Amino acid sequence: MLNIAVVGTGNISRLHLLAYAAFPERCRVVALCDVVPERAEEKKREHGLDDAVVVSSHEELLARDDIDLVSVCTPPSTHAQISIDLLRAGMNVLCEKPMAPSLTECDAMLAAERESGKTLSVVAQNRFRDDIATLKEAVDSGLVGPVSHLRIDSAWWRGVPYYDLSWRGTWESEGGGPTLNHAIHHIDLMLWMLGAPRAVAAMMTNAWHDNAEVEDLSVALLEYDRAIAQLTSSVVHHGEEQQLVLQGRDASVAQPWAVHAEVTQPNGFPAPDGNADLVERLDALAAAHVALEHQGHTGQIGDVLSALEDGRAPAVDGEAGRRTVEVVTAIYQAAIERRTVDLPIPPDSPYYTGEGILGSAPRYFTKTRSVDDLAGSITLGGSPDPDKG
Repeated sequence: MLNIAVVGTGNISRLHLLAYAAFPERCRVVALCDVVPERAEEKKREHGLDDAVVVSSHEELLARDDIDLVSVCTPPSTHAQISIDLLRAGMNVLCEKPMAPSLTECDAMLAAERESGKTLSVVAQNRFRDDIATLKEAVDSGLVGPVSHLRIDSAWWRGVPYYDLSWRGTWESEGGGPTLNHAIHHIDLMLWMLGAPRAVAAMMTNAWHDNAEVEDLSVALLEYDRAIAQLTSSVVHHGEEQQLVLQGRDASVAQPWAVHAEVTQPNGFPAPDGNADLVERLDALAAAHVALEHQGHTGQIGDVLSALEDGRAPAVDGEAGRRTVEVVTAIYQAAIERRTVDLPIPPDSPYYTGEGILGSAPRYFTKTRSVDDLAGSITLGGSPDPDKG
């Protein structure tokens, strides 16, 4: 039985607590931590965690020797220090996305993991979805051929009050806008399927969120060897129609699931009926997908529990979390400096430490409204909510 603590009991902690509750024979939540203890007490009552203690600082957990795994669900600017402290105290850590606002902080977290011998995992729950797993299986099958283009629409919609929450909407506290805090999931999927790009070009703006310094929309082009990825990161898209479309030499596959396969006429134009046999094979591959036992946060937390039980690395490790932050950093640098940025980002770059972003990023609006909590629930538009299943 693994003992669990959750640090930060805001909205996202609910998904962690529901996920741990799905494995009652394998783990139990023994501690909740929040700088607003009343919020932690509310979560304790809501989830029936009668035996869990409530503390107001993660430092109160460091001397305990009975905690095996801690979910870090605090604002992004605090992820690094909290995770490092917990790892050095001998606890395994599952850190919410984004891993940290800067590569320097990511590297410090990875160093603490190595030095402590404990495990660090970063949340990338979309890998644990049947539709995404099916897309990955299609790409890995080789049936689509070499990928030439990937289009990602990380399209979300958030109203103006979204940035009234105290830690949102500034470069210092949130680290950025939807490029970092929403599209990071899609960036992880891109890296999972295609590997790392070698260069990035981008533009960004704040279209109408007037209580946020940060961008609410960016568009990036990511260069691969003989391939290009196209990423829109947004909280201004009505309908939240998210999509991934991979174009291969022989066929295209997409999420939501769609398949197309053209064949040529002698004149180079597509034949009217396309490659029906290949479409059928890809549809059969999708139909043969074995449904995941758990999806979303529950799927990833189940994997982390198994990793700790079996003494193996989790499916999503700290290095994966760092790679997504590096791509986001390159997108911001490219947009701020209005030039193409090569990857990897060298350690002597001011953007490596985050100083380049903090010192040069446009402050689109001045944040003038700040509240500690917002009423309402988290809704996930544009795709099924994997954490409800």
